[in-house]
Formats: sequence, structure tokens, C-alpha cells
Amino acid sequence: MLQKLIVFLRRETVLSIAWLLAAATAFLVPPDRAYLDYIDGGTLGLLFSLMAVMAGLQGLGLFRRLGEHLLERTATTRQLEGALIFLPFFFSMAVTNDVALITFVPFAMEVLELAGEEERLIPVVAMQTIAANLGSMATPIGNPQNLYLYSHYQMSLGEFFRSMLPLTAASGLLILLFLLCRHSTPLSLPKLTPPAISEGRRLGFYLILFVLCLAAVAKALPVALLCVLVALLTALVDRRVLVRVDWSLLATFVGFFLFVGNLSRLPACHDFFRAVLAHHEAVCAVLASQALSNVPAALLLSGFTDNGTALLVGTNLGGLGTLIASMASLISYKQVVRRSPYKKGKYLLWFTAANLVFLTILLSGYLLLAL
Repeated sequence: MLQKLIVFLRRETVLSIAWLLAAATAFLVPPDRAYLDYIDGGTLGLLFSLMAVMAGLQGLGLFRRLGEHLLERTATTRQLEGALIFLPFFFSMAVTNDVALITFVPFAMEVLELAGEEERLIPVVAMQTIAANLGSMATPIGNPQNLYLYSHYQMSLGEFFRSMLPLTAASGLLILLFLLCRHSTPLSLPKLTPPAISEGRRLGFYLILFVLCLAAVAKALPVALLCVLVALLTALVDRRVLVRVDWSLLATFVGFFLFVGNLSRLPACHDFFRAVLAHHEAVCAVLASQALSNVPAALLLSGFTDNGTALLVGTNLGGLGTLIASMASLISYKQVVRRSPYKKGKYLLWFTAANLVFLTILLSGYLLLAL
């Protein structure tokens, strides 16, 4: 029993911490009806719907097939690296950073091996991770904290894009600069044969659901109606998708909602966080993300500031830095360790150095422009 508990705690560390914090603060703020007000049903509903739809599309092999088509015209190692790195950058805008990495990191490993370029594995995967974390900040559906902050602060799409698109464009330019600095040689890539998607009707079904998700993000469709449609239709068409939904992430959000809600009702904590955050929301969010990861940091700090824009920027840039700054980064790390355990130390050094460079440049630029 104890062994099973230890395994669970290791596998679901953030979930466990969220509920331990919720339980601890429940002693200070006894449960009452106000607890129900803590939980942001809109965010949870959108997260559930998007995860179900993305699981369905990923199961059909759509993202891998599109990625392989983009590689057909690759002629040099620079073009190969560019394709492998920019794939998660752009796909994360629509399918979230973790789904982009789950899809394209193993794909990159396979392609590099086929091309005889395994020595490029560490820089490519590290940059794929950075690209996914930065590309995902471009849209409200790119990552969980965006969806939460967009919903929590009731932002308009225009307000969101004005805040994030300039940073996304700057990130893309930095990635391009990195690629231009890389040594390039001619490449003969074996012909890839992407599997056909035989279930055309199911593909159309999930694409329609994805459009409905976008409509809900744009506030053109009630989230409650979207959840009902996604749950019922996927249960009828492909119930396996509901098993692949990351229920632990939803439970983690609930735990942090309870924790943050309780903290906000403690006068001393409320005053402290408000004082610390005042005019320093972006920097505080970056620092908090390094230890908590950016999703819990967004949930925690949003209870103590009205400056949603700065918090949005800070938690997105805060995904750069340490390995746990963005939980999606662990996906790449686990893939590298599973394939090449002896490269673990080298990958961590490469990953951390590259992340700190990107974080320093982007955060400095943002703060200078904000003055």
C-alpha cells in the first residue's frame, strides 16, 4: 500500500501538492458554501473539451501526418532542424504545448535517426521544448494557464492578442536566429510514408468539435453546452477518448482553486501578496513559475492582482527557465532519458542554458517596453 502511494506521489506530484495545500488551508478556512465559488467552471469545461478533441485528433495521427508532409521538401540539416523546431512552435498554438511535444519529440527522434543526424538530438529536442512553450502563448487555447487567465479576467480576444502576439513574433525571430547560427550541410532524408487517415468521418467529427471549442473560446457558445456536446458525442462515437483526457490536470486545477480561494480569504495573506505583486506582476510570475511551474503560479497569483495582462505575460515567459517551470518540458526530458539515459546530464545543461538565454532576452525586452 505504501509503495503504491509513493508511486502515485511521484507520478502525480503537482496534483498531490495542490490537494495537500487545499487540505492545509481548509483548517484555516473551514469548508462552507463559498468553496463552490472558488472553482472556475468555465476554465475546467474548456480544458476538458479541448483535451478530449485533441486526444481524438492525435489518435487519428493527424498531427504526425501533417508534420511528415512538411518535411518532404527538406534538403539541408538547417532546414531539417527548422522544420522539427517550428512544427511544435506553430502546432502548440492550436493543440497546446504538451500535445505538440508528445507528438513531435518522438517524431524528431525518429527522423534524426533515419537521417543519420543523432548528434543533433539534444539541441533539437531542447529547442522544440522552448518553441512549444513560446508558440503556445499566442492563443488562449495554447496552454492551460492562458485558458484560465483569459477566462478568469474575462479578456477579449483583441486584448489577448495585443498582449501576446508581439512576444510570440519576437520568440519566432529568436528561434530563427538560433537556426541561422547553426552549421548547415546537405541532407538526404529517406522518403517518409505518412500513414493515411482511413477514418475520414471521425476526422470530420473531431474537426467540427474543435470549431465548437473555438466558438466557446470566442464566447459565441456557452461552455456548459460545449461540455455536454463533447461528453455525449465522444461517448457515442469514440469513448476511448474520454479515457485519454488528462483528468489529473483537471483535478489539479480544482485543488489549486480551493487553495487560492482559501488564501484570498486570509487577510494577512491577501495583503502580503497584493503588496508584493503591485507593479511587479510579470517578474513575480516568472519567479513563482520557476518553483511552482507556470500553471499553478497563474492560479495562485490571480487571486491577488487585477493586472491580468502582466500576469499572462509573466506566466508564459515563466515557462522558460527550470525544467519544472512548464510541466510540458518534462515530456521532452522523459523522452530523451528513455531513449538515451546517458545523455540526461548533457540535455539538462543544454536545456537550462538555452532557456535562460531566451528568458533573459524576452523578459528584458518586455520590461524595457513597459517602462
